[in-house]
Amino acid sequence: MTVSPERARHRAARRPLTPLDDFATAATGSLSTVGRRSAVVAASSGLVLSMAFPASAAPTDGSTNALPAVDVSALTASARAALATSPVVSVPVDAAWTFEAPAITVVANPEPEPEPVVVRAPAASRSVERAAAPVAEAPAAAPAPQSVAGNSVLEIAARYVGVPYVYGGTTPDGFDCSGFTSYVFAQLGISLPRSSGDQRYAGTVVSRADALPGDLIWSPGHVAIYAGGDQQIDSPRPGKSVQFRTIWQSNPTFIRVG
Repeated sequence: MTVSPERARHRAARRPLTPLDDFATAATGSLSTVGRRSAVVAASSGLVLSMAFPASAAPTDGSTNALPAVDVSALTASARAALATSPVVSVPVDAAWTFEAPAITVVANPEPEPEPVVVRAPAASRSVERAAAPVAEAPAAAPAPQSVAGNSVLEIAARYVGVPYVYGGTTPDGFDCSGFTSYVFAQLGISLPRSSGDQRYAGTVVSRADALPGDLIWSPGHVAIYAGGDQQIDSPRPGKSVQFRTIWQSNPTFIRVG
């Protein structure tokens, strides 16, 4: 036969009582006699307990804010002391709260400043760019070299010495660099491309040592006619005119046409 030993029973731990507990017990016990329109302030914890009571329990002295008395004889001494020292809280019947909204002024953002208008000059040709930039060239025109005699290209070119440079010019009224060379070769029945860039491919490239008077001298943005030795004839730039002058290009390309 198996015998189960009886285990010991322990009393559950209880929450310690406070003056507020005593106060609540006393107030609850008097509800049956006081009614449902009494209020109790528990100052020991700062907690306000509100209880509704019937109208028969309302005060008779005409004060609508006064609370009916509560029997506190059942309270402990500490609870009575806490109640005696607690502040009295009262709220007027006609109490109201208001909220004044601050005045708000809406100001529109200012219009953005207009962006500056940048006026760009039209792209200029290489001839115009060369005219604006300083170039290392001989300051004075050279006289016609001996190679002109008997050379058909140079003889024709020499006729137009002194014709002013005109941008885009292709006639004796005014020449630009490629307009001058194409006009000279046209007198001999040789058609050259209009621009200096295209005249670079109008013939066969030869070395400077093998160049002959009447060959073209080409450099980026400019073209002239080789006059032999260290000379050339060309229409240089605005403010200048067709002239014989010293070759100023540092590394020109010599091109034989035909």
